[in-house]
Amino acid sequence: MTPYSKDFPVSWEELHRNARALSWRLLEQGPWKGIIAITRGGLVPAAILCREMDIRLIDTICIVSYGAGEKADGVMKQGELNVLKGVEGDGEGFILIDDLVDTGRTAAKVREMLPKAHFATIYAKPAGKPLVDTFITEVSQDTWIRFPWDMEYTFSTPLADRHAK
Repeated sequence: MTPYSKDFPVSWEELHRNARALSWRLLEQGPWKGIIAITRGGLVPAAILCREMDIRLIDTICIVSYGAGEKADGVMKQGELNVLKGVEGDGEGFILIDDLVDTGRTAAKVREMLPKAHFATIYAKPAGKPLVDTFITEVSQDTWIRFPWDMEYTFSTPLADRHAK
């Protein structure tokens, strides 16, 4: 049984608007040396933040937390954390960015690696929220966020029809 009972699709426009809102908040807390994106989800928000905040230095931490091909009820299952690439230093003066914090497992690992970085996400769920310094939108723990890079445009069954079954 999947732990996700709600579906939250995010459009490119909504993601961009929320990343800009995150930029406004972070600009007030700068100056910043650079941005460290957690791949893969943090790459698109990092690009938007870099543009909006006029930051040119960007690096990545590459962590795999969802097993390749492992699915439960059509949703990827979280597996063991595997750090593929880290960064030098303790993160001081840097923004650490990801698309969301979910269970907090990845967040705890990157916090351990970069304890002085300012951790920001666009979306936060209750289990991971305490590990993030700045976020824009909170969603319930039982919600699966569908990012625009994971979707195709297709027919959507009306909600009333889904509940009638």
